[in-house]
Amino acid sequence: MTIEEQGNIKILRTAGLSYIQIAKRMNISVNTIKSYCKRNRLGGVQAMKNRIAVCEYCSKPIKQNKGRKEKRFCSDFCRNAWWNTHRQLVKRKANYEYICLNCKRSFTAYGKQTRKYCCHDCYIEHRFRGEHYEEH
Repeated sequence: MTIEEQGNIKILRTAGLSYIQIAKRMNISVNTIKSYCKRNRLGGVQAMKNRIAVCEYCSKPIKQNKGRKEKRFCSDFCRNAWWNTHRQLVKRKANYEYICLNCKRSFTAYGKQTRKYCCHDCYIEHRFRGEHYEEH
């Protein structure tokens, strides 16, 4: 482990990050991080007492509001950027199964329960070119 990596571990640990968070961020084994922190007295409850929250995306310190939920990101930009790079962690629970009114095919859509058509083309065809379409 280089001196630069050791310095980064010390900074991240005193900022309050867990062994796992540091290991993921630095791409080093969790056990290596853990043993380094314990050898240098950066582990356990003492490190968590002086904890300063840092943004999960840019690692800037975050000012927390007392009595409120703990912030994970310093700004909306960092929150959006982090979630866009970690799409596999999104728990998409609102998937609905429908039958298109136009083509009668089954389709799945996320988030909207009132959907009627599988695509915009089916909507246009059903709405304007169907039996009830009158040309002027």
